[in-house]
Formats: sequence, C-alpha cells, structure tokens
Amino acid sequence: MKKPLINLVLLFIFILSCSKSEDPISTSGSTSNSSSTTTTTQVADCGGKLGVDKLICLCDNFKARLSSSQLASLQMAYTFSNIKTWSNLPASMSPRIGIPFSALNASQLAAAKEIVQQMSGTVINEGYSEVQQLWLADDYLSANGGGSAYGVGNYYLAFFGTPDSKGQFEIMMTGHHKTVANTYKDGVLIAATPHFAATEPLSWISGANTYGPLNQEQAAFVDILSNLTSDQFTQAHVSTTYSDLLLGPNNNWQFPSTSSGLKCNSLNATQKQLVINALKTYVNDIDDDNAAKILSKYVSQIDNTYLLHSGTNAMNTRNDYFRIDGPNVWIEFSVQNGIVFRNNVHFHSVWRDRIDDYGTTKN
Repeated sequence: MKKPLINLVLLFIFILSCSKSEDPISTSGSTSNSSSTTTTTQVADCGGKLGVDKLICLCDNFKARLSSSQLASLQMAYTFSNIKTWSNLPASMSPRIGIPFSALNASQLAAAKEIVQQMSGTVINEGYSEVQQLWLADDYLSANGGGSAYGVGNYYLAFFGTPDSKGQFEIMMTGHHKTVANTYKDGVLIAATPHFAATEPLSWISGANTYGPLNQEQAAFVDILSNLTSDQFTQAHVSTTYSDLLLGPNNNWQFPSTSSGLKCNSLNATQKQLVINALKTYVNDIDDDNAAKILSKYVSQIDNTYLLHSGTNAMNTRNDYFRIDGPNVWIEFSVQNGIVFRNNVHFHSVWRDRIDDYGTTKN
C-alpha cells in the first residue's frame, strides 16, 4: 500500500514543479495557408521602447508567432525587384509578395497591425486612422459587389532585409488601395515613400460612423485652388488631361527633369500655409516624430516647389488632377472612374520623394 502512495506523492511534486516553470507564449494555431509547425518563442515586452527600437521589437515579436513557412513568406531579401512590388490593383489582379492577412490567426494579425500602427501617425483621419479606414473601404467593396477579390484579408505585410538596429531594411504593408513602404537604416527612417492611398467609395456610412479616408486631401487642394489669384491660377492650370498618376506603381524614378506650373515663391504667407496644410495630409501618415522632420524639410523648400492643376477646381470630377512638385516632395492626386461603383468616381494619390524614394535604391 505504501508504494502507490509514494508514487502519487512523486507525481504531485512533478506536476507542481512543472506548474512553476515559465510558460512561453504559444503561437500554435496554424491557419489554412500554413501547414508547418508554429514556432513557440517567448515574445518581448515592447512597451518601454520608443521609435524604431519599438518597431524592431514588434517585428521580432511578430516573427516569433509565425510558422516556418509563414516566416519564409514574410522575410525576404532587400532587392529593388522585391521592394517595388506594389500596385493600385487588388492582389488577385496584381500579385503581392509577403504574407497575406488572411493567412494569419487572430494573435498574429493583431501583432501585424501593431507594426503598421507603429509606422503610422496619430493625427485624426491620417496615419493609422487612414489605414484602418481604407481597410474598411475594401471590406465595404467586398460586401457590395466586389466579392472575394477585395477585403482586408488581401493585404500583405513583408520585411525586405531583417528589421534590426544595424543595416538597411524596408517594411511594406500593401494591398488594393494602400501601400506603406518605410525604409530604415541603422535605426533611422531614411524613406517613407513611395506611399500610395486611394479610396472607393469616396465616403460611406457604417453604423453610427461616416468614413471619408481621403476627404482631407481633396479639401486641401480645393482650398489652395480657391485662394489663388487669377494670374496664379493661370500659371498653375494646364489643359493637359491627366487620367492617372504619372508616378503610380511601376513608374519608378520617372520624375520629369523640369518642374511645371506655379512656383510657390510667388505665393503670400496665407497661400503658402495652405500648401503646407496639403503636405501635412501626406506626411502625417507616418509616425509623428519622422513626420515633423520630413515636413520641416519640405517647408524649407517651399519657394522652389511647384503646383500644377488640371480639370475642375472642385477636384471631384473624372480627370481632375493636382500635383505638388518640389526639390524632394512629389505628390499627385487623381480623380478616376469608379470600378465597383461605376457611376461614381474614386481617388488615387501617391506621395514620392525625388531624392529619397525607396531609400535611394534604384536597381
């Protein structure tokens, strides 16, 4: 009788000792897109970190939650061929590289979105707020005639190079109507472009909320146009029809050799501030600290920056077009026919940098 009792006591001690050991966060729960065993790794507490240090920590935590096959999809070489793989089309029409949100379980998806949030600004209706609204817009398209080609599950996250405080890497979040492509080197952001945003529908209501992800951009250009003198408007306006962006996806490093339109050195202080307001609707899409630095550079160059416009002043009719073109900054806004809602228009816009696009990588 004593032997079973001794065995029972030993079993109890064994169970107790196991219960006191540190329990690593398990990232098991494979998705339909991954059959490999998920790595079980202790994730770090990133709460006390800031800036790029926090971003790298979040990237490490995300990787720790992935299976080996998922990690192979996410982590790729830093090459121009890879970093230029983005589009204004749904992923089913223009394939992306990286890992799709649809391949992630709930905890993995939350970790991926934390990365995007850390890369993005906090200004209302810009930054991460704009990203979230554009994800919702794609879900809206999916539910209202677009089908499975649309929706947030068709957005991708990719690391080109290894996120680290040493060396160069890019993090890209890309899907139908939003591409965020930030390049970092030795722990510093060196490029926030190309940065693409578009929206269809222009606005919609969901529950008690009304969304219009690019309404601020459109309104900023209308404000500029409405406050030009007739002579200034004549210089800014051209008869050329722009049916699309000049430097959209695949049109990399094709900046015009000379700038056209109205040079901003002829603007008064109030008019220049309206241009700065328009710049903010793009620059504020990235994290607040870096947005302030980039905006300061663009503002310092404002006298050598040009404005070009085609179409109507309301910026809501097909082929309406606006451009801001400076020594560094390049912003385009284009009004195009709707795709899912064909009787309406939708907006396409891109922010690039003549010098720093893709962290200066060209080939």
